[in-house]
Amino acid sequence: MTTGSIRRGRFGALPWIGPAVLLILVMVVWPAIEMIRTSLHEIDQTGIAKGWNGISNYRSLIHNPDLPQTLVRTLLWVSVVVVATVLISLPVAQILHGKFVGRKFVRYAIIVPWAASVVMTATIWRWMLDGFYGIFNRILQDLGILKEPLDWLGNPNSAFAFLMVVAIFVSVPFTTYVILAGLTTVPDDILEAGAIDGANGWKRYKEIIFPLLRPALLVSAVINLINVFNSFPIIWAMTGGGPGYSTDTTTTLAYKISFRDQDIGQSAAMATVNFIIILFFISIFLKVSNWREASE
Repeated sequence: MTTGSIRRGRFGALPWIGPAVLLILVMVVWPAIEMIRTSLHEIDQTGIAKGWNGISNYRSLIHNPDLPQTLVRTLLWVSVVVVATVLISLPVAQILHGKFVGRKFVRYAIIVPWAASVVMTATIWRWMLDGFYGIFNRILQDLGILKEPLDWLGNPNSAFAFLMVVAIFVSVPFTTYVILAGLTTVPDDILEAGAIDGANGWKRYKEIIFPLLRPALLVSAVINLINVFNSFPIIWAMTGGGPGYSTDTTTTLAYKISFRDQDIGQSAAMATVNFIIILFFISIFLKVSNWREASE
């Protein structure tokens, strides 16, 4: 065995995964460490650290009057968007998996909302929902459903509902394609055997196809969970978290604390809490989903 072979065996796959590991350390781990360090220091409005501050920033965050409702709203935001996205994507992926005229065109078209800029999509929806010249009001008035235009984004309840609609709209294409990829891995011989045993229609989907889709569903749900929780462009472009703080999630609240309130330390504390929350969400989801069994 040559010296080169010994060295390759000693380092294993490190030469291959080394660049990726280095990128993660520089772009993820180091900023996370800096974020936690900042949350434990007193930072002035110019961003200069003035010294150790302990957990004072976290105390200030806990006493922030907007935090409780924002946490509840964030939980609702993540739960509704992720669950609705998966439920809508399942039948859409099944339709796209079938054979029909123009299937290739439909597959290309459905990816557009996800491939397009999220800021652009959110801005278009904001124009559509505008209380003065929005097309949404115009259509409802022409149909006789509304007598006068409504300020959809000026009302906290309707504004937050439309934010979730847009988030689902931009999340469905990616989730559909992940599930569609999972459908293509279902062996034909298993489906044929199920058909021989009398498993057709809904029974075949429930007892054969759906269990085999668990890995794809797990991947799509986890990625959606991360993306939706950290979603900033949709909320900021459409409502700016308003009226007031009524449509904020913890992500947009952290931004407001930093750039509007000029409290960088408290904003770093909010970002650290966000980091802990998303790790908690993912760990609970993986535990409930029995990801080890799904990956085998």
